[in-house]
Amino acid sequence: MTNIQFIAKTVATAAINIQKTVQLLQEDCTIPFISRYRKDTTGNLDEVQIEQIAKLQKEYEVIVKRKEAILKSITEQNALSPELEKKIEQSFDLQELEDFYLPFKKKKKTKADVARENGLEPLAKIIMAQNNDAIDFISTKYLNENVINEDAALQGARDIIAEWINENIYVRKQLRRLYERKAIITTKVVKTKKDEEAAQKFNQYFEWSEPLTKAPSHRLLAMLRAENEGFIKFKVEVDIDEAYDIIDTLILKSQNSTTPHVQLAIEDSYKRLLNPAISNEALQEAKAKADANSIQVFANNLGQLLLAPPLGEKRILAIDPGFRSGCKIVCLDEKGDLLYNETIYPHAPQKEEAMAMKKIRSMVNSYKIDAISIGNGTASRETEFFIKKIAFDKPVQVFIVSEAGASVYSASKIAREEFPDYDVTVRGSVSIGRRLSDPLAELVKIDPKAIGVGQYQHDVDQNKLKEELDNTVIRCVNSVGININTASKHLLSYVSGIGEKLAENIVQYRSENGPFQDRKQLKKVPRLGEKAYQQGVAFIRISNAKNPLDNSAVHPEAYGIVEKMAKDLKLTVNDLIANKEKTALIKPENYITPEIGLLGLKDIIKELEKPGLDPRKSAKVFEFDPNVKTIKDVKSGMILPGIVNNITNFGCFVDIGVKESGLVHISQLKAGFVSDVNEVVKLHQHVQVKVTEVDEDRKRIQLTMVI
Repeated sequence: MTNIQFIAKTVATAAINIQKTVQLLQEDCTIPFISRYRKDTTGNLDEVQIEQIAKLQKEYEVIVKRKEAILKSITEQNALSPELEKKIEQSFDLQELEDFYLPFKKKKKTKADVARENGLEPLAKIIMAQNNDAIDFISTKYLNENVINEDAALQGARDIIAEWINENIYVRKQLRRLYERKAIITTKVVKTKKDEEAAQKFNQYFEWSEPLTKAPSHRLLAMLRAENEGFIKFKVEVDIDEAYDIIDTLILKSQNSTTPHVQLAIEDSYKRLLNPAISNEALQEAKAKADANSIQVFANNLGQLLLAPPLGEKRILAIDPGFRSGCKIVCLDEKGDLLYNETIYPHAPQKEEAMAMKKIRSMVNSYKIDAISIGNGTASRETEFFIKKIAFDKPVQVFIVSEAGASVYSASKIAREEFPDYDVTVRGSVSIGRRLSDPLAELVKIDPKAIGVGQYQHDVDQNKLKEELDNTVIRCVNSVGININTASKHLLSYVSGIGEKLAENIVQYRSENGPFQDRKQLKKVPRLGEKAYQQGVAFIRISNAKNPLDNSAVHPEAYGIVEKMAKDLKLTVNDLIANKEKTALIKPENYITPEIGLLGLKDIIKELEKPGLDPRKSAKVFEFDPNVKTIKDVKSGMILPGIVNNITNFGCFVDIGVKESGLVHISQLKAGFVSDVNEVVKLHQHVQVKVTEVDEDRKRIQLTMVI
């Protein structure tokens, strides 16, 4: 099977599209570049499909490499028959390959190995043939100084047979199917840990049982965490009689004196070898699916968070609120640069409200502040009420911003590089302000796991999580486009084809030579070669460039085509851009070249209509209910405004203006059945919710959107 055939089993597109996509990937083209600028080559595959092709290509390479290693190992043991070689060559299933390899794999000395050393393999073969009716008598021929009686001989033979059964590929396949269909996961509490406080969040799993296939990802990951922390024990099992029936059907051939010995070997093989191995496989497979599900939830949430509406280039006063330690204030200019910082104490115990109001008014006027960004942590609501009491000389918008991860950023190497002369409190406040003006530019500096929108993210495969989250960040950054003259090196590092080192070089070049005037100048950046230029140039933007196309998503390789379009319409490129009436006259089929086809040309015309359009919406002011400040104010039956701040498979969490977010279960999102939470809500969506239950002691709020 070729790599293209292997990928085509999963990706529903023509083989030629897969082949050309793989070729582009092997030429070091990035996924954002391929999906945006090589649509005609790939047959209009989107980023998700291209990512899938890239993953499957890697999977294919892993399988090929493993096959080579297995064949080499078996050959070195002089055990590779033509039949086995053919089976291995034809298999592209890693599990099946490991089954083929199992009899030849080096392992610790087993009971079967001891029995072979004692000369009992011929006796095992006689029993396994199942056509001898005097097996007790025959077993006496195999006695020696290590095998002292018939029982010992027969036991040794059964140990060998048990291993053969365990290594039987058909037995393993059939048992796997049984586990796939009918495995049950059962949990029991560890009695000595039952009353520990930390165990109580897992109390529903103190005695739990359900089919493994029906356990949703969040429940399985919760059970695994409970077991890892030592609060429960669990097992994955199938009906033992059904398992024996499967093995009996495949192994038992006749009824004679060998039959009881074969049956004993079957039972031993299942209990000692097959069940532990296959049940662990089933659990690991379920865990892998749960991981994939959880990672996808996290990636979706992260994508929505990164593409949250920006306020744009406004002057912002940002507040990291607090009681005893005061509210940390920073003033930022339109570019997010720090102009001033201060601490005020409007709340208890100091209660310097009048002084704090005077300072805020002065800062708003002095630094021409357009908007105020307040972190949503401790003292957030109190600070919001305080700010809204101030009579400003001009309208100032007030926003509550998630401060999740701000403390992680403030103590990070990135923050220290950006603000070496300021402490963590100032850095954290800057982050709160910047994530209002441009969430994408600020949040890329923070480890996604610290942003607080995951589902059991610390329990999943960390390599796969990192890969998926990196892909999500790259996808978001390149879908928006980056202003090369204002972007930080951390943001630039996610631009297609750039990476960390080239991003540093771009920033260094910018600081030495001033702002970039045009895209061609990018080629002057040290170590930025033709390939990196080709991959990244169209994802950067240059405001007020001589060539207006430098501030658009049109790739320089298509500038000549745009110039021809303008010339044919007797216009300049400047006059063509954003001129819907004129772009509507362009017939794309007249401009097809060997490099750029109809799909690419349609994209170009669409971009000319609205060049450099940011796909994100604009930030909107949101107000919580002024009567609700803490969980004590929340009562059943209340209808409250809220903001969706986390999405999981089982529902969404909504910030209603108190420290504890409320849960809207998936069944309460809307009337009727909901299969996917994302069909109904998005992160940061403004919603109306009704309180159905409040548990102050456990700090839990249940909400419904079915009002």
